[in-house]
Parts: sequence; structure tokens; C-alpha cells
Amino acid sequence: MENRKFEYGNDSLTLKKVMMMAEGKLDGFLSQRVRQSVETSRKNVETMAISDKAIYGINTGFGPLCDVQISPSETNLLQRNLLLSHAVGVGKPIDPILSKLMMICKVHALCMGYSGIRIEVIERILYFIEHDLIPVVPEQGSVGASGDLAPLSHLFLTLIDEGDFWIKGKIVAAKKVHADHQLTPIQLQAKEGLALINGTQFILAHAVLGVGKMKYLLDLADVTGAMSLEGYQGSASPFKKALHKFDHSREV
Repeated sequence: MENRKFEYGNDSLTLKKVMMMAEGKLDGFLSQRVRQSVETSRKNVETMAISDKAIYGINTGFGPLCDVQISPSETNLLQRNLLLSHAVGVGKPIDPILSKLMMICKVHALCMGYSGIRIEVIERILYFIEHDLIPVVPEQGSVGASGDLAPLSHLFLTLIDEGDFWIKGKIVAAKKVHADHQLTPIQLQAKEGLALINGTQFILAHAVLGVGKMKYLLDLADVTGAMSLEGYQGSASPFKKALHKFDHSREV
């Protein structure tokens, strides 16, 4: 029997497992080992954030402002504004299953313990996953250079009481959902906005669905071929393994 629990940050996230998690057939959890790794990385970021040395993405601006050092008092505002400024996607919302896959893949990446994010932020994303609170993400707007910045910004606006959720097929403002679930919005701290939007989970979610559909079509092609052969009362002899085995000893 297959393991019914998936350890984020440690177990291998296969195509089958990520789809099972998205469909609610497999539960994910944070082990003590993973929590410790995340917390150790976070302490390193907190030390850097109050350093006099300029460290990109932690106590500096972004892009052309990479040399501009940010005061500790403005660090949190910088991370919030990073999400707001990059949430510029357009077009129709992507399918909710894609948004859920994005969250699952992002949690797994964050649990590797290299991002410097707080465990509380990861736990809030897990709450969204487990309670089927799916953020609304526009289908167009991925920047690409540093990852799927625009889609991931929309995905995680919901952490800071902005953006919208899918609730039973309807779009509901994050503020209402937080109130209904008695959740306090996350106040992002040093590097956390950057950790959330740097990644390729938007593209990855599409790839997961694409590969899943491809596997289904390959199985369908086998069934179609077998039924066609049966319908024509054809012979199965041409499909014998020995006829298709290449003899390398006779290669010219």
C-alpha cells in the first residue's frame, strides 16, 4: 500500500504524488527535521537583515536599486511592495487546479530550507491547500527572467490580505476569506516576498498537467490500436518482442 503521507522538503515530489495531493488523496506534512532546516535558514536571513553590509534582496532594493540599502524599519514594507508591484498579470484566471499545484510545488521548494522564509508563512500556505482556499491567478504576465514573478505575486497576494480566492467556484476577496476563517494576514519580513515570487511554479504546474494528459493520450493510443487490430481481425504476431529486438552483434 502506498504511503499516505508526503514529507515536504524531503520526499521526492513525483507527478503522481503532486496530482494526488492536489486532488486531496495524499496529505503533506512538515517534519521536525524540515522545520529545523527552515528555521536555521531564517535565522541567517535575520542576521543579514540587520547587517551594515548590503546584501541583495535582504536589505537592498531590486534591479537597478540593487546598491540602495534599505533601513531595517523599511524592510517589511519593501517585501510587501514587491508582491504588489509585480502582481500585474492580465487575462482570464487559470484553472484552480493549476493554482493549487503552484502552491504545493512552492511549499516543497521552500521546505528545502534555502529560502530564509519563516515557518509561519509556509504553514499559512499549507492551510490554504488543506482548506481548498485557492488563489485567483491571471493566465498572462509571467516575466520569466527570475521566474514566474507576476503569477506567483498574484498567488501570494492572498497571504497579505490582498487578491482573491476561488471559493466553491466563485471569486471571493481575500479580506472576506480571512475574516471568515479568522485568519490574521501575514506581515512579510526580510526576504520573504522575494522567496515567494522567485521560482518557476507557474510553468511547472502547466507542465505537470501537460505530462499527465500526454500519459493519458499514450494509454488511449494503445487501447485504440488494440481495438482497431481486433476490429480488423488482425494478427498479433507482428508485435512479438523477438521481431523488434535489435541484434547489436550483427551491426555493420
